[in-house]
Amino acid sequence: MGHYIQTPMNKNKAIQIVAEHKDARIIPKPESFDQIGQGIGLICVVDNGLFEAAAFCFDEQEFKEFIDPKDPRPKTWVVMDRDKAEILSKYRK
Repeated sequence: MGHYIQTPMNKNKAIQIVAEHKDARIIPKPESFDQIGQGIGLICVVDNGLFEAAAFCFDEQEFKEFIDPKDPRPKTWVVMDRDKAEILSKYRK
């Protein structure tokens, strides 16, 4: 785990990502990683209280970390172009 997209402000990261990247949009929580499809990057914005973290879910295992039912933190899901998500999160340089 650990590829995150940085935004200017520590809160409302999903809204900031959508505003900055016109191909990005907020979606309901996916039921599975396969639901996302080829060429689409999935971002999970986790509300940690004082700040949010926008994590790139680069594979199914990473996705499963964020849908763990034992994790009660609020989450917002964003999709965008996968190439762009890889670059923004530094998954791919």
